[in-house]
Amino acid sequence: MSLDGDRIRTKLQDIVRAKDRLQRIQALGRDSFLSDEDNQDIARSRLLVATEAALNICYHTAAKKLHKVPEEYGQCFQLLGEAELIPQDLASRLAMMARFRNRLVHMYWDVDYSQVYEILSESLSDLDEFSRHVATWL
Repeated sequence: MSLDGDRIRTKLQDIVRAKDRLQRIQALGRDSFLSDEDNQDIARSRLLVATEAALNICYHTAAKKLHKVPEEYGQCFQLLGEAELIPQDLASRLAMMARFRNRLVHMYWDVDYSQVYEILSESLSDLDEFSRHVATWL
């Protein structure tokens, strides 16, 4: 079975739109971000959207190309790395992002927003790199 190109392109667009908002928030600066609950809420929401879109692509690809269903979110990216669909170091970083997604969803009352800002500052490029690799599969 082949990949659903329309589905993947839609999810890639979700990543782009979420990342655009996240970059605008990150550009406000750390102090501004940490003192504004509205920006924190937006960042949390958009980080979830971007991560969920990447996970959706990952699960779809794992099922269609690898004929595997990962047991947990972080494992999905590891499978893509092991299959050399994405670099292993990127797979590890995205697996950490997936685990952080779990914290945002399941422990939302205990989110360290300085860690969210760190992700905005240092990890959004991982979504770009993932998207570039995904585009080569279409």
